[in-house]
This record gives sequence, C-alpha cells and structure tokens, in this order.
Amino acid sequence: MSERRVILSGSVFEEQIGYARAVVDGDWVHVSGTTGFDYRTMTISDDVTAQAEQCLANIEEALREAGCTFADVVRVRYLLPDRTDFEPCWPVLRARFGTVRPAATMMVCGLADPRMKIEIEVYARLPA
Repeated sequence: MSERRVILSGSVFEEQIGYARAVVDGDWVHVSGTTGFDYRTMTISDDVTAQAEQCLANIEEALREAGCTFADVVRVRYLLPDRTDFEPCWPVLRARFGTVRPAATMMVCGLADPRMKIEIEVYARLPA
C-alpha cells in the first residue's frame, strides 16, 4: 500500500471546506486548485499577473514540502473566469513551466470568490 500524506498551507479555506493544499500518494503529488491569496495575510491582489505569481509561489511551497519542484510537474490546469486574463499571465507561467513543458489545460469557469482571477492546479511526480 502506498503512503499517503497531506500538506497544509494554513489557508483558512482548507479548514473551512475540508481539503489539503496537496496530497502525496506514492510517487504522485496532487496540488489542489490554488488561488492568488497570500495565505499568511489572507489578502489577494486585484492584478491577475500578481495573482498568478502568488498562485505559483503557493504551489512551489507545497511542491517543496512534498519533495519536488516545478521540474517534476507533469500536468497543469489553469482556471480563469475571464479568458482575456490568460494571455497577460503567459510570461509568468512560461518562467516556471517553459522548459518543463507539462501537459496543460486552460478552462473558463466561475471561481469561489469574485476577487479570484486565476486558479492553478498541478500534478507532479516525485523524483526517483
């Protein structure tokens, strides 16, 4: 049986809703949809690119705690309420994933809070 462990970021949403920032299950790391909130202050920028940067910082911390990096990401999903906000984020996303080239999907959908402009979810495999 593979080992399963949860990684918590301290976000109040994890406690209120009942989920973990990430779950490590065997060799796989599943990072929950992560928004641009700074979980230490529970604040969020109005700027979509700043939110994308904060999403990635939050994800990077979860990956680090799991034992991997962006280089280990195999799939990424981008969720945005406004499709026109996606292209301004491309340089931010390319900086983390440009050499990794994970499988990727962008979907337009509503998010839980109207302040949220982007949510990012990743799957990674622990290094051998």
